[in-house]
Amino acid sequence: MTIPHALHSLVGMAPAVSDWLTLDQPMIDAFADLTQDRQFLHTDPVRAAATAFGGTVAHGFLTLSMLSHFLETAALPLPPLRHSVNYGFDRLRFVAPVPAGARIRGRFTLTGAEARPDGQILLRLRAEVEIEGTPRPALVADWLTLVALAD
Repeated sequence: MTIPHALHSLVGMAPAVSDWLTLDQPMIDAFADLTQDRQFLHTDPVRAAATAFGGTVAHGFLTLSMLSHFLETAALPLPPLRHSVNYGFDRLRFVAPVPAGARIRGRFTLTGAEARPDGQILLRLRAEVEIEGTPRPALVADWLTLVALAD
């Protein structure tokens, strides 16, 4: 299988950027309940205010879990897909905390596309989650996604 020109031409293009999303305390609390990670830095505004963070912060894994939503709203101009699945990460770093109530968005650059013998294509995406008004991103990752093109 060869990579279609419409997909290959996207490699290295300007990043696709998602809409902003507010990570508020109810979202953080719901994630804490779902994952059973109720560390006070995420769930107790009074105790968290006494730390270097100055208040509660979102879980790194909550921020990471927003990548799928952000990629969808970023409208990376991919050709029609039959399906896509997460394949993993080659690199992932949580660079800066996301304070409760902060607005975040995703920024994605397609850095590679590799045909596989099973007919799928391995996409490599440089993913960043930006925090509004902050120079450092919340996270940076090299995200791998397997896709099958629509017929």
